[in-house]
Amino acid sequence: MNRHKLAQFFEKRREAGVPLVLATVYDTAGSTYSKPGARMLIDADGIFQGMLSGGCLEGDLAIRAQVAVESGRAQYADYNLADSNDELWGLGVGCDGRMRILLQPLTAATGYEPFASIARTELGLRRTLAITLIEPPLNDAAPGATLLVAGGEVQNFGFPDALCEEIMRSAPVQDASDFVGLADLPWQAASISLLYSIIHPTPRVLVLGAGLDAEPVVSMAAELGWLVTVADHRPAYVENNNFAGADRTLCLDAEQLAQEVELDEFDLAIVMSHHLASDRKYLAQLSGSRVPYIGLLGPKARRRRLLDELGERAQDLRGRLHGPAGLDLGGSGPAAIALSIIAQMQQFLGVD
Repeated sequence: MNRHKLAQFFEKRREAGVPLVLATVYDTAGSTYSKPGARMLIDADGIFQGMLSGGCLEGDLAIRAQVAVESGRAQYADYNLADSNDELWGLGVGCDGRMRILLQPLTAATGYEPFASIARTELGLRRTLAITLIEPPLNDAAPGATLLVAGGEVQNFGFPDALCEEIMRSAPVQDASDFVGLADLPWQAASISLLYSIIHPTPRVLVLGAGLDAEPVVSMAAELGWLVTVADHRPAYVENNNFAGADRTLCLDAEQLAQEVELDEFDLAIVMSHHLASDRKYLAQLSGSRVPYIGLLGPKARRRRLLDELGERAQDLRGRLHGPAGLDLGGSGPAAIALSIIAQMQQFLGVD
């Protein structure tokens, strides 16, 4: 999911006051395109951003979303694709799985919550637990009511205070912070079903070097919805190359990097200036950071030379430095090398 595109889609419609529907996968079985916690948005015209299937269900979801908009009430969609004798709408999807989805209306009157805060969370720095009421509807809480929990702080969108307190005492919050899926909670002589999902911050990538081979790295990272910062000490490289997908492009001396950029905010860094002295300065500053993935372009001999020149600081890069950066996918040239680097970064992150 490209979170940038989803956020842009959302902001454009929020500015126009257009009703939206938040579609959230809350239960799956077998082979499915998305897992619990996956989300997409659908507007009042049936236009959507994001995907919960390979494109086979989105059209039907758009139709169902209109019911949610018109009624102002949440709707449910249950797609059982496991029956090989039932070719869904004649499409022969053949996904061999089941997916259940909550369609929740969002309006200007409610500030488009909880999605407005979910979107801000995705562009923030903190991993967040989302807890969403799936069923049944309660007198004082509708399906889609959500808690966002991070760093000891709780944002409450639609739960009564007493139920919020009970949820926060429940086992999935206290004992299984990585738990994702449905859990039942006893409440007022009944039972409610809650979806627990994790909202991961959008990956942040620091590209150190603005040569022509950095262009496809930035482009691919941006296509994945990652936040990209490019830095180089050469004005001609920064000004003349295409980094339209970058959120920031900086021209600064290599030794000033840590002064101008908060390195610890980044999940990934790739050192690719092709300038030995600059790469040494970049690595020296990254060695004192908490960036968990640091890639280095160039052959093994060049890496060994740089680490030898770093001396004791090279020890602080152990377990984090990947050089030569990238998976061995075959191919040559800037695009193929960029693909191998981005693939290794995605593998390292292990999340969408």
